[in-house]
Amino acid sequence: MILLAGLSSGAGFAAEKEAFRLNDVHSRLNPAAPAEFHEPQSTEDLAALIIKAKEKGLAVSISGGRHAMGGQQFADGSLHLSMARMNDVLAFDRERGIVRVEAGIEWPRLLEFLLREQEGDPKPWAIIQKQTGADRLSVGGALSSNAHGRGLKFKPMIQDVESFTLVNAEGEVLNVSRTENEELFGLVIGGYGLFGVIASVDLRLMPRFKVQRVVELAAVEDLPAKVAERIRDGFVYGDFQYKTDVASPEFMKKGVFACYKPVPDETPMPAKERRMSMDQWNNFLLLAHQDKEKAFEIYSHYYLSTSGQVYWSDLQQMSPYNEEYLDFLAKADPSLAGGSLMLTELYVPREKILEFIEAVTADVKKNDLNVIYGVMRLVEQDDESFLPWAKQNYVAVIFNLRVDHTAEGLKKSALDFQRLIDRALELGGSYYLTYHKWARKDQVLKAYPEFPAFLKQKLAYDPEERFQSNWYRHYTEMFAAEMEPVEAAVQLQ
Repeated sequence: MILLAGLSSGAGFAAEKEAFRLNDVHSRLNPAAPAEFHEPQSTEDLAALIIKAKEKGLAVSISGGRHAMGGQQFADGSLHLSMARMNDVLAFDRERGIVRVEAGIEWPRLLEFLLREQEGDPKPWAIIQKQTGADRLSVGGALSSNAHGRGLKFKPMIQDVESFTLVNAEGEVLNVSRTENEELFGLVIGGYGLFGVIASVDLRLMPRFKVQRVVELAAVEDLPAKVAERIRDGFVYGDFQYKTDVASPEFMKKGVFACYKPVPDETPMPAKERRMSMDQWNNFLLLAHQDKEKAFEIYSHYYLSTSGQVYWSDLQQMSPYNEEYLDFLAKADPSLAGGSLMLTELYVPREKILEFIEAVTADVKKNDLNVIYGVMRLVEQDDESFLPWAKQNYVAVIFNLRVDHTAEGLKKSALDFQRLIDRALELGGSYYLTYHKWARKDQVLKAYPEFPAFLKQKLAYDPEERFQSNWYRHYTEMFAAEMEPVEAAVQLQ
C-alpha cells in the first residue's frame, strides 16, 4: 500500500463562527442554527472536538456536501462539524484496488486523484458507483446514507466498503470492518451519523473500462424484458427517465431508457463528447416547470443523440448540478420564487411496478402533484446494514417534486409524499427514510420495523446522545413510547 501522508492539508481547527446558520442545498427546507461551527482537518481534530462537546454538554452534528434533505446533518444548538476540509486521499493500494480517503472528500476530487496517479497505467482502477444527480457529495455522506448509483446489479454503497475509521462519543478512534467492531459496520453504514464521525474510508475499486451508451425511448411495460436482455448482454449501468407530464397518457409510462455496455479497451473515444452544458441544464429545468411535454421532447432528443457514444466507466457517472438553481429559476421566472424541489425515493417489488404506476398516476392527477423530474433504477438487496432500505431486489422510483414554501404548500407536500409512500407500502415496497420527515409513524414502522431497535442501539453505543440531528430529534419524539424501557439518556443542548 502506498502511503500518501504528504497530501494532508494541515491540522488544527477552523475558527468558530457565532450564530452560524446552515441549510441543505437542494430543498432549502432545513434551516438550523448550531451553537458552534468547526472544520476539522484531521482525525485528531475530530477527537478533540468531540471531547470539547462532551465537556460543554453540547450535541454534535455532522455535514458533508449538505445535499441531504431530511435534516440528518444539522442540529440546532449543536457543535457542528463540517467535514469539507477532511478531503485528502491517504493511501492507494494498487494491488488490491482499495483507496483510503478522508470522509469529507467529494467524488470529483477522488476521481481526479485516481486519474492523475494512474496516468499511463494500462490497467487503472476506478470507482464502482456514486450517488447520481450531483457530484459534490462526500464519501462519508454516501456511507452514512448507504447511497446507491445506477448499477443494474449493484447493492447499495455498503458493498463497496472494505473498512472505515470511526470517532465515537468518547473521542476514541475505532477501526470498523466486517471482522473488527463488526456490529458497528452495519449500524454506521446507513446509520445517518448517529453512532460517531466517520473519519476515513477504505473504498473498494474496480478496473476502469470503457462503456458505450445505448439509448432508446421505451414503454414501461416493455422494461422487464429489455432490462433482462441488457443484463444478459453484460450491460453494467442503466436507468429509465420517465415522462413527467401528468396531462399525457404517457405519464410515467414512456421514458428514456439508457444503458451502458462494456466495449474493448481499444475502442476509440470521441474527439468531442456530446454533453449538456450547465446553461442547457438550467434551461431544461426551467422548461420542466413551464412545459413538461416540450421538456421531455428536448431531453429525449438530446439523449437519443448520444446513443453509441463511448465513455469511461467512472466519468459517465458524473452529473452536473447547479447549487444555485433556485436563484436561476427565480430570476428566469419570478413566479417560481418561494419554492424548491424535493426528492422522495420509493422502492417497489419489480413484478408490481405497473400496478404501482397506475395507483400513483391516479393520485398525482387527483391531488395536482408537480413532478419536475423522475427516474427509475434497479437496486439489489442489502443484507448487511442494520437498517436496510433495500430489503429485496427493488425498482427504485424517484420523484423530484416542486414544493411551495408557504404553510399551505408545505402541508400539501407532506400529504402528497405520504400518499406516495402509501402506494409503495401497499404493494410490499418501502421508501427512503431521510429525504424528508413527513412520513407517518405507521409508515415508518411498516417500512422499517427494526427502527425502534435501531434507536435503542443508538443509545447503547451513545448513551449521552452526543451525536444528534434535527432528523434524529424528530424521530425520538415520534418513538418516545417505544424508548421508555431504555434508561433515560442525558439531555444535551
